[in-house]
Amino acid sequence: MSLRTLEEVAEGDELPERRRVVTREDVRAYAEASGDRNPLHQDDDVARAAGFDGIIAHGMFTMGHLAACVVAWAGAPEAVVRLSAQFRAPVSMGQEIVAGGTVRHVDTAAREVTLDVWVRADRDGGTEWPIKRGEALVHLD
Repeated sequence: MSLRTLEEVAEGDELPERRRVVTREDVRAYAEASGDRNPLHQDDDVARAAGFDGIIAHGMFTMGHLAACVVAWAGAPEAVVRLSAQFRAPVSMGQEIVAGGTVRHVDTAAREVTLDVWVRADRDGGTEWPIKRGEALVHLD
C-alpha cells in the first residue's frame, strides 16, 4: 500500500466503496478482541428481548469497517489524523455493510484532506445508515 499524495486528490472525489457481509464469527472475534461482551452482541434471546431480530454487531465493529475504508484510500493508517461518526442504526448478522465517502475539502497549506464518510446497509428494500454522518481528516505529504 502506498500513501496517496495531495496532488492526486480533488474536492468531490469519491472513495472506493468497501463491502463486507457481517457474520457471527466477525462479531465473536470483535467481542474477544475488544473485551465488549455485551449480550446484545452474543445472545439471540437477549437481543430479541430488546427488539432486534437476533444479535447485532458492535457499533465500533462498523466504525472499524469505515476506518479500513479510509485507510485503504489514504494508503497508510498513520495518515488518518481523526475519524468521527454518529451511529444511527443496528447491523444484523448476514447484512452487507458498505463504507465510502467523498472528499469535501483539500487544504493545500496544511496538506490535509477532509472527507465526508458513511456506512450504509440495505434492509427490507430500503437503505439504512448505521453510520450516517462521519468525518475523517487525513494528512497527505
